Amino acid sequence: MPASNFDYAVIRVVPRVERDEFINAGVIVHSPTLDFLEARVELDERRLTALWPDVDVNEVKAHLAVFPRVAAGDASAGPIARLPRSQRFHWLVAPRSTVLQLSPVHAGLCMSAGDMVEKLLVRFVRR
Repeated sequence: MPASNFDYAVIRVVPRVERDEFINAGVIVHSPTLDFLEARVELDERRLTALWPDVDVNEVKAHLAVFPRVAAGDASAGPIARLPRSQRFHWLVAPRSTVLQLSPVHAGLCMSAGDMVEKLLVRFVRR
């Protein structure tokens, strides 16, 4: 089986944009050829509070929880979640100037997009 293309972005929590500081809190992986879109979030609360002592962690977690729901097409996540897969991906990775931001989109090749989600979490979020 040949490798398939995929795109990914890292979900970031940016407490104060003017300081250009952030922590990575998840990844989004999209592979049209594998009919795959997944967002997975793993917030390191201790790192976040070290960077942003006054943070409402539960509020950040609630907003982060929307990413996996939209990626999965969960209708309870609102009208964006009902869009076709590739449109949901583009909405999820669109530039924004809020506390939750995305890295630039990067491309690669993989044999399994699900395995790639795990590899990217290890590389960018868990370290």
